[in-house]
Amino acid sequence: MTKKILIIENEQILAGMYADRFRQEGWYVSIAATTDEGLHMTKKEKPNIVLLEILLFNGHGIEYLKTKKEDETIAKISVVVFSNLDEPKTKDESLKLGALEYLLKTDYTPKELVAKVKFYLN
Repeated sequence: MTKKILIIENEQILAGMYADRFRQEGWYVSIAATTDEGLHMTKKEKPNIVLLEILLFNGHGIEYLKTKKEDETIAKISVVVFSNLDEPKTKDESLKLGALEYLLKTDYTPKELVAKVKFYLN
């Protein structure tokens, strides 16, 4: 069965790069650029996992996590936060709201990120 990932990232170049890397692995990839679009796509696509940037142009990843947690139709979908924001308070809040892990973009190559996401789905 094809794995599905939703990438919520407002930087189109980064979103495209990560999407290409997951597609090379045979995954079905959806991309959203805002909190609202991400919630809509999560409900519509029912991905196996969501890769979430915390800093979004229109909203904040924390709002996505709060809303997702309260919606029983999508609450159990796994989320990995993948951000440039290295802030302990935001990291702690993300994990309390159900994120599996809070990763810093600077610490992972695209290949390493794919391996990390695969780990959570096995």
